[in-house]
Amino acid sequence: MQEKLWSRDFIIACLANFFIASSFYLLMPTIPIYLSEQLNVPHSQIGIVLSSYVIALLLIRPFSGYIVDVYPRKLLYLFGAGMFVLIYIGYYFAATIIFFFILRFIHGLFWGLTAVSANTVAIDIIPSSRRAEGIGFFGVTLNLAMAIAPFIAVKIYDNYSFNALISFALIMGTIAIISISLIHVPKRECVGKKPPISLDRFILVKGIPIFFNQLFLAFGYGTLVAYAVLYGKHIGIDNPGIFFLFIALGTILTRIFSGRLVDKGHLHKVMLFAIVAIGIGFYSFATFQEIYSFCISAFILGVGYGTLFPALQMMYVNMAPASQRGTANSTYLTGFDLGIGAGMLIGAYLEDHYGFEKMYLITAALCFIALLIYWFNSRKVYERNRL
Repeated sequence: MQEKLWSRDFIIACLANFFIASSFYLLMPTIPIYLSEQLNVPHSQIGIVLSSYVIALLLIRPFSGYIVDVYPRKLLYLFGAGMFVLIYIGYYFAATIIFFFILRFIHGLFWGLTAVSANTVAIDIIPSSRRAEGIGFFGVTLNLAMAIAPFIAVKIYDNYSFNALISFALIMGTIAIISISLIHVPKRECVGKKPPISLDRFILVKGIPIFFNQLFLAFGYGTLVAYAVLYGKHIGIDNPGIFFLFIALGTILTRIFSGRLVDKGHLHKVMLFAIVAIGIGFYSFATFQEIYSFCISAFILGVGYGTLFPALQMMYVNMAPASQRGTANSTYLTGFDLGIGAGMLIGAYLEDHYGFEKMYLITAALCFIALLIYWFNSRKVYERNRL
């Protein structure tokens, strides 16, 4: 008999993840617009501001994995989410580029702890026989937030104000905290004394080759998060926030099915399909610029990343014992943090010197490199080390 996936706690965990992610994605596409239009910040410097939260994530993620593996996960989840939401108040007073840089950095620290805690709590709740499928559904809540929040954010920003947007983010975050408090997390067996601090408590060492491969794919995601809306405005799209609706639609339609395929043993086929789809999506995004192709490219990218996320996460989780699930998740998330940060920073340089179109063509080329690395290296590393 198949184990039950949709338990009360899993449903609440999904709702909590949706609301906390919604508060996060409300600002992702609008801060670049605010900095550009209201503070007159050059695009090259916008990349520096946006990447400050990624720098914070890189600093906190490995420690978050260790902390989540040692201390009560729900309490850490509540603390991280509570501080993450509280910091939104600072945006009411952010009027300089330095203030934004510092605020985004502090925000990134608590987002890092929150995301690792959320993913690890979810994995604790999901039945082991349906883990990839459960991770897929759990990730869909993030993608729903990524679809709805940016589209609404641009509307609120254009029709009201940046402060109104902050207020809405505070409301969504508060709902998330209430939801988290209602989750019942299974008690873990006491491991006695705390495990000694070593490198493999902060990063899944045997997953480093896969981590390197991941950077090439996460780079592109960073260019989308930071510049898709500005690119849309550049080519004359009325509400470029629609990009996030279509990328999320593609992600949602494929993420669930890819998880099931991974559970049935088709991991490598899923990964290869994902990488090829992402590469095609970026090539299309750079080459075709009317509204219909803008949306179709976003959908293809969504299909690619939606297929990639649960498969890649399962690669890390399947190489780690239960006592290192937090470490496995933090390594997976750190790979995206580092790649996204590089995409924001290097993408700003590429856009400034070569334009949006060539930036996204270079990103498509990086996907081809990622495909070669996966087939000749990452695939073999996983097969040697999976448990």
